[in-house]
Amino acid sequence: MNAITIEPLDAANRKDREAFVDCGRAFAAATPNAVPQLRSEQLELIDPARNPFFAHASVQLFLAKRGGECVGRISAHIDHEAEKTPPEQGFGPGSGSFGYFDAADGEVAARLLETAEAWLKERGVSRVLGPLSLSIWEEPGLLIKGFEHPPMIMMGHHPEHYRQWIEAAGYCHEKSLYTYALPVQREFPPIVERIVKSGERNPHINVRPLNLRNYDEEVQTVLHILNDAWSGNWGFVPFTDREIAYAAKKLKAILHPDINLIAELDGRPVAFIMTIPNVNDVLRETGGKLFPFGWIKMLRWLRKPRGTGMRVPLMGVLKEYHNSRMASQLAFMMIDRIRRISAEKFQAVDGEVGWILDDNQGMVAIAEAIDSDINREYAIYVKEI
Repeated sequence: MNAITIEPLDAANRKDREAFVDCGRAFAAATPNAVPQLRSEQLELIDPARNPFFAHASVQLFLAKRGGECVGRISAHIDHEAEKTPPEQGFGPGSGSFGYFDAADGEVAARLLETAEAWLKERGVSRVLGPLSLSIWEEPGLLIKGFEHPPMIMMGHHPEHYRQWIEAAGYCHEKSLYTYALPVQREFPPIVERIVKSGERNPHINVRPLNLRNYDEEVQTVLHILNDAWSGNWGFVPFTDREIAYAAKKLKAILHPDINLIAELDGRPVAFIMTIPNVNDVLRETGGKLFPFGWIKMLRWLRKPRGTGMRVPLMGVLKEYHNSRMASQLAFMMIDRIRRISAEKFQAVDGEVGWILDDNQGMVAIAEAIDSDINREYAIYVKEI
């Protein structure tokens, strides 16, 4: 059998980026229920000139080859913003990560992980977390439950045997991220409906749609709530200004105001919820390609997504209201509003809330109260090196 070679790639070089992305796309095509993503988007995410993550991170891409054929890939990276966070929240000084992990067999997997660890160790890393591709805000974790159905937008999908190979390399399960399936057409349990109606009668509470005319201001409002609400969570890394602008621009095209909400208490924004239609539905139809005719389907879908799934990737309530009845009431009100609008206006059937940290007791309790069930679990692993 031909020997395995591990080649370092230059993310600033387009041909190297293409080789890295195309290797991953070949693995995805061979993985049941994986959804082909837009190649242009995948290239952009590993482009130092376009993804602002690179402004505060050191990143190295590696490609594994055997007999001239790509048999795996991996990224090794150090997020210098994550290094500034408290160690008890997951990262901290001396932390680094691996991501974009694909391998044809256990031998390739072991070589790739060894190579990434060696690169990280040379740069002072003593604790490796992964997979993170690349940021905690992009595609975190390895799928370990929910292989039987396709993922929703901005969530990864991996073969079941990757777990065995990562654990064989000495990685331990550090944290689980859950996504919860929510049947959009089904009403909430009576007790939750009563809480929602009570909030709707409260003159101090106003739940309103996102105002796209004041989009930049609304983004700052949401970011303020997010940074406050999530600041104590495991893995939290604050967005930089460039990342805020980048994410806001990317998301604007798929944000529909009436399912992206801000909750106000006496006129003060205290909570938000983000909902995005599942673009993976149309990507499955077009094979992840915009040309020659995929762009027509995509444009039509963006204007009027119908019958698609809906995903809630982010939700937050100011920390001062955590562990209070008000926090859960606002959450129930916002989720119920988007459930009803998704069903009536967009004819959605499937909804998904998450990811949610396994130790986020407040959000887990809310997910269980609305009769949603865990449909996917992602694991983040850790190893001392």
